[in-house]
Amino acid sequence: MRKFFLIGKPLNHSFSPAFFQEKFFCENILDSSYHLFPLNNLGDLLTLIDEHSDVDGLNVTIPYKRSIIEFLDELDPIAKKIGAVNTIKVIRSSKGIYLKGYNTDAVGFQCSCLGLRRNIKAIVMGTGGSAKAITFVLDQMKIPYISVSRAPKESNEIGYKELNETLIKRHLLIINTTPVGMVPDIENYPKFPFQYLSPDHFLFDLIYNPAETQFLKKGRQMGASIQNGQLMLELQAERSWEIWNS
Repeated sequence: MRKFFLIGKPLNHSFSPAFFQEKFFCENILDSSYHLFPLNNLGDLLTLIDEHSDVDGLNVTIPYKRSIIEFLDELDPIAKKIGAVNTIKVIRSSKGIYLKGYNTDAVGFQCSCLGLRRNIKAIVMGTGGSAKAITFVLDQMKIPYISVSRAPKESNEIGYKELNETLIKRHLLIINTTPVGMVPDIENYPKFPFQYLSPDHFLFDLIYNPAETQFLKKGRQMGASIQNGQLMLELQAERSWEIWNS
């Protein structure tokens, strides 16, 4: 039996096991299973792989998408450019275990937003591993953006208090890459001035559980178009499966 794991913390929000279980059933894949594996310390990664000799691949979620890189033997060129990994292929040989990291968040986001207008500007909330994949895609699509962080460090980063009416009106694509509002904390939402939104705005939340976060709900109430991360999850998961079986 081939095994695949999602590692990170917390994991109680994840739909990944259900996605893969349905995929395995519908496609009559009888030799594979997918499991959640909460990892409190990344130092336990190699122990996990050693103890599960049948694990062929891993998905990685918060908070390890960037910090896991130091534990890998090789990075796919796109993952290297992004600086974050959410998929690992476990390669076993007589020489031992070899771990190669990939980023499928980028293709998941890009393919789930094919209808995006190119003549817009974006605000990306969050600067973690998921945000790195999103900004990589925006650069590829030549969509200018600013990043919002609780502790801005780079020249293209601002704090949440700096979000104002002028900025919101100039940036019609608003992307939440943070876990704020995710199960179980579903009443929470990023500190965003929703009153400046309009029907011209498009809000994308990488969260898919709940299906409509408070962030998306407040945007919809202002007339903005909204999209959650469900399609992105499915697309990145399919790409992960392709990598594990390549």
